[in-house]
Formats: sequence, C-alpha cells, structure tokens
Amino acid sequence: MNPSLAPVCTRCKSADSVYHRPYSGERLCGRCFSETLVERVKRTINRFNMLEHDNRVAVGVSGGKDSLTLLTVLHEVEAEWPNSELVAVCVDEGIRGYRDEALGIAERSCRELGVEMRVVGFRDLFGETMDEIASRDRELGACSYCGVLRRRALNEAARAVGADRLATGHNLDDMAQTVMLNLLRGDTIRAEGFEPGGRGLGSYVKRVKPLCEVPERETTFYAYLRGFELQSVRCPYAGEAMRGDARRFLNQMEYRRPGTKFIVYQTGLKLASKGEVEVAGLCPLCGSPTSGGVCRVCELVGRAKI
Repeated sequence: MNPSLAPVCTRCKSADSVYHRPYSGERLCGRCFSETLVERVKRTINRFNMLEHDNRVAVGVSGGKDSLTLLTVLHEVEAEWPNSELVAVCVDEGIRGYRDEALGIAERSCRELGVEMRVVGFRDLFGETMDEIASRDRELGACSYCGVLRRRALNEAARAVGADRLATGHNLDDMAQTVMLNLLRGDTIRAEGFEPGGRGLGSYVKRVKPLCEVPERETTFYAYLRGFELQSVRCPYAGEAMRGDARRFLNQMEYRRPGTKFIVYQTGLKLASKGEVEVAGLCPLCGSPTSGGVCRVCELVGRAKI
C-alpha cells in the first residue's frame, strides 16, 4: 500500500496506522498501539488486584516474546511504583539447543533493562533434565511433565528470591486454550489455576498473569516494534502437546468471528469463580500443598524414573 494512502490512526488521528484490531475496529500507529497495550495491562492489574505498590515481583522469563513483553511492560509500570522491585526468574529444563538459546536471550534482555536474573534447573530440583525424562518410556506427553515441573520450578525460584508475587506471561490465547483443553479433557476447571489475579495457596507464591487479556498477535507485534531478539529454535517436544489442536481451532474461530477468544476466556472466569481452592494437606514426599496424597510433581518425577 502507498504510505500516503494508509488509514490514519483512529486514536491520535495524526499518524498512519500500522495495526488493525478486528475485534474493536481500531487502526493504530506504532506509538498508540504500544501505549494501548500498556494501558490494558495496567487495567488488568488493577481489575484483579494483582500487585501492590511495595511488591517484590518475580517475573517468569523464558526468552520468548510473551515473557519479554511482560518483563518490559512491568519494568515500565514499576517506574511509577518506586517501592516495588522486579527480578527475572528463568527455568532451565535441560532441553539441548532450545533452552540454551532462550536463556542467552533472557540474560541479554535483563542486562539491558538492569533487572536481576536468577536461573533454576530441572536437574538441581528434580534430579533429571527434560531431555532425560523425554527419552524414557512414558505414558504422558513430554509437555505434561514439563508443564507441571516448570510451574514448581518457577515457584521455587520465586521463593528463593524472596518474591511475594510471581508474574507469568500467559496471554489471552493461552487462557482461552486452557479453557478449551479443560473442556476437551472433561476436567473441572481449577479456580486456583485459571484465576488471573492468583489466590493464596499454602507455601506457593501468589501467581498473577498481567497479559491475560492481551492477544498473542499483539504481544508478537509489540515484540516486533520493540525490536526484541527472539528464539529461532523450536522446542523439540512441542508437537506432542494437545494445546496445539486447541490453538488451531481457536485461531480459525477468531478469524471468522473476531472476539471469540475473549468470549472463551470470559467463560473460563465464570466457571472458575464457582470453584474453590481445596488443599487437603501436604505432600508426604516434598511438603508442598496438595489436594490429597502425593503431589503431582512427585508423582510425575516418580513415573519418569521408573
């Protein structure tokens, strides 16, 4: 398109637009796009009471576009709260090539922002790397193991740095996919797992999701505008995940009917609000809160070592 014929930004009405939001009809220039994304994150934080002015926030940074967007936006938001602190926490699952590249990107990004970074590894926490777990005979997909162990690892890292909040880069697409996966599996949606503002659960650091209402398409464009260094290596185990099926379905529906992902996300909130956090006691093996018996982490690690 000839730049002189590009639609004008519907927000500032002075610059050419570079991004169209089908679900709202807005056409935005790069500056207004970035400003509205940050404004949406701020509204989400306030809506769910995610953060307080003096929090020490551990930000889960994987080196991907979502976590880098989260870190950068929270760094901007934190400037308004001088008593708050950010520290990046990264998990090294032990996936050769894939995680090595990502940790390098995370380290350079944290250095540029002046944010402290802490890394925890699967081998130190669970005695095995993800590559070793994946190489064994197993009844579940690699992503099932990795997801559960990553959540525990992030919590342990957040506790180690003395954080009272753990922020993760789950975007709107991730949230909608979670709802779909629960429905497809016939699982009851756990309120403590879906609630964007997090809930108190024993020794777990309160987990918040400030990007939960930002579509993945927009975190991708924000990363492009900011010139983030992004991963070139794909996780070798991603093809095993059922989440990919949910992603493709939701993307098709969003294309045909803009706003579908947000509707599914809102449905998840309604279902989650009816649930209650149930903790029957502590895991006899690791002491972590559990709904009963051995916790899921110890169960999976035990399976992996069989």
